[in-house]
Amino acid sequence: MKLLYFAWLKQKIGVASEEVTLPDDVGDVAGLVSWLKGRGDNYADALKDDAIIRVAVNQAYAKPATPIAEGDEIALFPPVTGG
Repeated sequence: MKLLYFAWLKQKIGVASEEVTLPDDVGDVAGLVSWLKGRGDNYADALKDDAIIRVAVNQAYAKPATPIAEGDEIALFPPVTGG
């Protein structure tokens, strides 16, 4: 699975993207975010406020219960504004 991090998430985590293999018990967006928080202090700090983290699965906005699977592309980013 390819993970992409944008804006200040990328800065706090320390990478723009990475390839990961998820544990078998991670099957949705909420599980992924929870698993990522356990990968280190930088992840825990970057992802600490679930209410502001946005996630896209294969370039479509996702909710916490959205299923994920190997081969998906997951983007994590802070809220964005237009103007």
